[in-house]
Amino acid sequence: MTNPLSKLSEVFHHHDKDQEHPTLPSESQVYPGTDEAKAQYRARQVAQDAQLSSVQPTQEASSGDAPPPYAPPPGLPPDMSAKAGPGDDKHLDASDSPAPLNCYPRPDFHRTASGLVWHSLNGPWDFVFDDTDTGLSDFWYTQSRLPDQGKRTIQVPYVFQCAASGIDERGVHEVLWYQRQLEDLRSSEAKEKGDRLLLRCGAIDYHATIWLNGRYVGEHTGGHVPFDLDLSDAVALSGYMAENTLTIRVYDSAFDVTQPRGKQYWGPKPESIFYTPSSGIWQNVWLEVVPRLRVADGSHGTILRSNDIEKGVVDARVAVQGRRAQEKCSVEVEASFYGVPVSSSGKKELNKSEDFVRFDLPMSLSQEALSKLPAALLQDAPLKDPSCWRNGTALWSPEHPALYDLTIRLYNSTNGEVIDTVQTTTGMRSITWTNGDGTLRLNSRPYFQALFLDQGYWPSTLLTPPTPTACKRDIQLSKAVGFNGCRKHQKVESPEFFYWADRLGFLVWGEMASAYNFSMTGCERFEAEWMAMMRRDLNHPSIVAWTPCNESWGYPDLGGSKRQRDHLRSLVSKTKTLDPTRPVNDNCGWEHVCTDLSTFHDYADARGMRERCGDLLATLTRGKNMFLPAIHGQDGAEDDDGSRHMRGAPVFCSEMGGVNIAVKNDESRQGNWGYTTASDGRDLLRRLEELLMATVSGGHVCGIVWTQTTDIEQEMNGIYTWDRKEKMPAAQVAEVMDRVKKVYYDGLRKHW
Repeated sequence: MTNPLSKLSEVFHHHDKDQEHPTLPSESQVYPGTDEAKAQYRARQVAQDAQLSSVQPTQEASSGDAPPPYAPPPGLPPDMSAKAGPGDDKHLDASDSPAPLNCYPRPDFHRTASGLVWHSLNGPWDFVFDDTDTGLSDFWYTQSRLPDQGKRTIQVPYVFQCAASGIDERGVHEVLWYQRQLEDLRSSEAKEKGDRLLLRCGAIDYHATIWLNGRYVGEHTGGHVPFDLDLSDAVALSGYMAENTLTIRVYDSAFDVTQPRGKQYWGPKPESIFYTPSSGIWQNVWLEVVPRLRVADGSHGTILRSNDIEKGVVDARVAVQGRRAQEKCSVEVEASFYGVPVSSSGKKELNKSEDFVRFDLPMSLSQEALSKLPAALLQDAPLKDPSCWRNGTALWSPEHPALYDLTIRLYNSTNGEVIDTVQTTTGMRSITWTNGDGTLRLNSRPYFQALFLDQGYWPSTLLTPPTPTACKRDIQLSKAVGFNGCRKHQKVESPEFFYWADRLGFLVWGEMASAYNFSMTGCERFEAEWMAMMRRDLNHPSIVAWTPCNESWGYPDLGGSKRQRDHLRSLVSKTKTLDPTRPVNDNCGWEHVCTDLSTFHDYADARGMRERCGDLLATLTRGKNMFLPAIHGQDGAEDDDGSRHMRGAPVFCSEMGGVNIAVKNDESRQGNWGYTTASDGRDLLRRLEELLMATVSGGHVCGIVWTQTTDIEQEMNGIYTWDRKEKMPAAQVAEVMDRVKKVYYDGLRKHW
């Protein structure tokens, strides 16, 4: 009989750090905050954000029955080229029917209202399928109008496969052409100053080539990440025409499995856990006037690390774009909290050899600053509460999503003139996973992460959020049933999602769309988008983990291929180089190569989960291989020593549940796929509690991911239906989640 201790030695790597007892939260700290206090906090955010926006954009004309216009929600600066009017977002949460998305698409990082000049290009475009791929050879890009034959109108940013686009066609079309007219937004003064006119694209799947007035402007490969193109020179070469013709050709393979595609199916019709593809423009497109020398966003090098809550400082790396050789400029960052000034970096001169400046920005409030804070805030978040404050620094968490406002100014060092001003936010919070006690900690305290597997699909728009606040509504629905975050699955979500996750307090695991075959082409494609995704989003406090790979998708032979293992290791290394402040879940579910979190997927029933999760060894060894054996060469020597669980590393059930039921009297939904089946909502609620209790009560699992937030097409295992209706009373689900969290925290106290 095998000694179980010898088996344990095979499964575990020992943690080098001395084991320390965790600092356990008190009952009040486990469940901090009241609904009233949270409402007061959010009201403050709304009031503050409202200063950014007080106009409603006019909608561009479109054919057919257009849905009602939507006003910009708080914090989303309006289209500055639109007519002024009253702002009102009372109706925004009432419906998620598609509407033109004419709110500023990057609310998390924007120029001040006085300096923000932009115009949405969402709305009607001319559109043609080029199934014979003759558009290039026939020079369609040189024409002011696409060929009349086959030309249609598409509503951008909705893909042709969805109803909201106005086309709603599911056939295979790999080459797409878009065209519309646009005007140069720059004034004569702006042109004289050298301001640039940018075309900004949130995401176009997959390869986009752009022309303006027949002149090649640029191209971009990657269907999930943003890119900018400078149109200024093309406009000038065209003689500053009153109207300019913008033409975009998109190529998106329907079948190439080396192309990162996530849940977009390459088969003839969606089935099982895969869904309808989304080709072409699927996120916002807009024009923006920017200074030639300007503050760069995260995609172009600005990094705000806000994890050092002990010192209470932000490690700021502010980058600039458009700087000429030996051009002197300086950067200043000011922080405030609830309108109370906190600190200023002072002007920091850029070195002539670097296009960025780096410094620590203090975020701890002085006694004088603390005395100026609203009484309601201090009542909800007392200064003595360590879950809310650390040495005068306000802490961000799902219960108290405290955000600091940052103003970044770029100066001309020669004359002291302000060149550019940008506003953004940050939240001070730390994530630790190396305590050696199996806990995943938020702000130094064990924190149970109750996450949804969130795919981010909608019935009439697929991957594209149908309204500016659709993402906000999904977060609110998730929190209403007691979940405090999500694993955003196989999708790079729109920036609005992270804006609301920061403000509402919602934990997010960042993930990219996978490819499904291993090759150098696939590796290069995935790496480029993965790093671009990280750069775009790493300044958000809501993101608490990175997942570069899911269930070995794109790595079909990790069991026997050192080459595939080495590539995944290199991806983890690059991830940690860019962001050492968050844990990396290398290959979610099984076959871990080098991971900070021991994650597993298990869709067993309650009995199966209890048997697995009641014992750590069973948790780590049952089902598919969580870790990898050594690979031996022909001479018997180890080519690769495999992988093991790091003793004391957090163990996380990162997919479970998947229980489906059919909602009665809903003829619009076809199919009914799930991992297991409940008879009705009451049975689903019972199964939810039994499964979660079985997983958590053993004391080895520190968090869960429930599959999933909503139904999607034929996969009907959501807590909500696809149109976001309850299957069970939200309050009852929240009560279940409270009981599950309590079992976890009580287990920690008993153990220690």
